[in-house]
This record gives sequence, C-alpha cells and structure tokens, in this order.
Amino acid sequence: MSEIAVVHESYSFACMRCGHGWEQSYQIEHHVDADGREFVQYVVNGQVVPSPLSRPTCSNCDNHVVRIMRPGRVASARDAAHRQQQAPPAGPVEVPAAAAAAEGQQKEHHWHLSDLLHPFQRKAS
Repeated sequence: MSEIAVVHESYSFACMRCGHGWEQSYQIEHHVDADGREFVQYVVNGQVVPSPLSRPTCSNCDNHVVRIMRPGRVASARDAAHRQQQAPPAGPVEVPAAAAAAEGQQKEHHWHLSDLLHPFQRKAS
C-alpha cells in the first residue's frame, strides 16, 4: 500500500435539530491498495475517522441531520451573533425636555391608530 497524496480540507457543520455548529479540519489521504484500487482515508489528530461527507453526526445530540458548509461559516455566524449582542437594543429614542422645548414641542402627543387613519376617512354625506 503506497500513499498517493495528502490533501487538507476544512468544513463547517450545523445540526438542523439542535442548532449546534462546529468546524473541523481533515487530512485526506489518498491510497492505493494491494489490488491497485484507490481509496481515501480521513484523518483527524492522527486518528482515521469516517468521511464527514457520508453521514456526519452532531457531537451535541447525535443527530445525523447535519448541514455541511464551506469553512469559516460557523465562525462568521458566531462573530455576527457576538456583534448583535453588543449592539444596543432598538427602540424609541427619547428627546431631552430641553431640546423639545427649544423646538416648540412642549406638549407631548401620543399617536393613536385613528390619528394615522384620519386623512383616509370618508366624510359623511
């Protein structure tokens, strides 16, 4: 048995059941057996593992409904979630009383749906 080539590949995975995401790099060894047939072995940390493309398993819930993506997808999703957690929550912005008074808006007005629909209401005949 002689080794033909070694290729390094990385994949991102997301479990469609529990939402767990992870990334894994593989050393893919291309071999030829004694009968001249080619075969491939996936190696992680020196251990031969099943092909991640055949039936990946979620390490969190053992489910096999796993999406395989290009490398970096899990990290970019985690970064986006982290940035979103740091952003202040959206909502109404209060105008300081001094600024409102300066603009002549001393009386606060609460809008109601009827106020917004008023221009569209028909006049009674």
